[in-house]
This record gives sequence, C-alpha cells and structure tokens, in this order.
Amino acid sequence: MKSVYTVPLTKAIKELSLQELFVPENLSELMISSTEVNRPGLQMAGYFEYFDENRIQIIGKAEESFLENLDNKDAEKRVHDLFAHKPSAVVICRNLEISEKFVEFARKFNVPLLRTDASTSSFSAALIAFLNLNLAPRITRHGVLVEVYGEGILLLGESGVGKSETAIELVKRGHRLIADDAVEIRRVSDKSLVGTAPDNIRHFIELRGIGIINASRIFGAGAVKLTEKIDLIINIEQWDINKAYDRMGLEEQTTTILDLEIPSLTIPVKPGRNLAVIIEVAAMNNRQKKLGYNAAEDLLKKLGMSDDIQEETNTTVDPFK
Repeated sequence: MKSVYTVPLTKAIKELSLQELFVPENLSELMISSTEVNRPGLQMAGYFEYFDENRIQIIGKAEESFLENLDNKDAEKRVHDLFAHKPSAVVICRNLEISEKFVEFARKFNVPLLRTDASTSSFSAALIAFLNLNLAPRITRHGVLVEVYGEGILLLGESGVGKSETAIELVKRGHRLIADDAVEIRRVSDKSLVGTAPDNIRHFIELRGIGIINASRIFGAGAVKLTEKIDLIINIEQWDINKAYDRMGLEEQTTTILDLEIPSLTIPVKPGRNLAVIIEVAAMNNRQKKLGYNAAEDLLKKLGMSDDIQEETNTTVDPFK
C-alpha cells in the first residue's frame, strides 16, 4: 500500500511567511497531504465537479477581478460556495484587499485564510517546491551522504567498511557532510532524489575507537549541509581477488532507489588505497560524463579502437532488496 505523507500547515505558514487572516483553534493539528495546488477560477464560476478539497486554494488578481465584475449578492455566493467545500486552506496573493465576506465564511466553515505579498506565480512555485519536498516518497537507508565538488555522493556498504572514516577525510579536504549512518532519501521529482539526515542525528558521526563526534562543532558550520541531491552512488566493499572489477568505465551501472535509476560505482577497498581521493576523482568524472565527456571512450578513439566498442550494457543494481 502506498504511504501517504503529511506536513503541518503551521510549517508552511512559517517557511513561506504567510499572514494569518483567520486560523482555526486546532491549527497545529491541520495537515496538508496533497502536493497539488489550485487557482479556483472554475469554482468561482460555480463549477465544482472535480474540486479537490485537499488542495490549497490560491487566489490572485484574476480571481479578484472576476469577483469585482459580479454584483455583490452573486460575488458573495461564489465566495460562500468555495469555503463551503472546506478546502485545506485559502491563500490570498499580492496582499490583495479582500471583502469581509472572506473572513466571515472562513470563520463559519473553519477554513484557514492566509495572505502573502508575493505574486501569484512566484508564490505558487514556492509552495509547490515546499510541498514536493515535504510530501515526497521517502526511505531511510544505512549509508553516508557527502557533497564533493558540488556532487551529492551516497556511500553504501557494510558496517565497518570505512564509510564514516572516508567522510571525515573528505570533510577535512574541504567537502561537506550531509548525513552519517542513516540517510533519509526523498524522491522530489521524476528525475531526482534528495538526501538529508534525521533531525536527531544531524551532523553527528560515529568513529570506531573514538566514539561520537559533532562535525559541525569540530570542523565548523561550513563543513556540513542540510540537504543535497544524490548524483552518484558508490558501493564500497572489501577487495575480492576473485571478482572482476570494471577497469575501463564503459559500463553504465545504476542503482535503483524509489524507482529511479541513479549512476553508481563499486569501489573495492584494501590497505593502501586512498578512498577519499578516489571519491573526489569519481565525483569529478561523473560531472564530466554529465557534460558529455567519457574518458574511456576518448582513449579508445585515440587508439583507433572505437569501432570495437560494443553497445554499453546497463546493469541495474538494487542492494536494498
């Protein structure tokens, strides 16, 4: 069964700096569950056939102008009908001056009535981005998330393989920590995943032999970050002499998380390998590939072997099954 996530309306009010024209007494209990928003133009015209009460309703200049062109009695009925359907909230944009009937009907039907000075388009975009982030499908996975040269790198592997130690080395080299041990991953769009740390363990790292440290306190506020898009997944494992590892980089390996395929690598570790440097190079190389440059293909072309390159094999790995 698909999980349904909610976000408190109070959080939206705070983060989007909304003015409260009327809010119910149980405001702290009100939850938003839909990532969709609506401009009730059709509803102002009296059409409620496919009206979704779970959506936040946004009223801008067009809706205000429509009501102004109606006589007072008709305009009052349109506003009454909108609030009578009890939407999750109504937001007035551009600091528009509204009639007292809005507040009256909001109070009558116990519907939050809010206002912002932002334009309708910019507020809609900000609200949708806020809802997509807070209501996104999510999972929590054991791993480490770091930002390396602007690339979000998710380190996966068994406990004790060296993920946290590598994260510390990367932080000392000027990169940033997002999450250690538990990474909360959200699918914020059809193309991207964003990772963050659970609130109660944010900025903390466990180092065997030392214990728990606070990366923000030791390395400074610039060494940590709240969220980051996941651009590359690196699976770290102990070196297996019987396993053939990719030496050219022609194969495009991916890892599936929340039904999205993310580019991934498998890096074997053994004494003497500088894992932090390897990850730095992997991050820069991944950026080069996104820009259309593949060093392995370039080398084969220079060697006159480009005709021998077989079609790339897309290998999908899902370590979470």
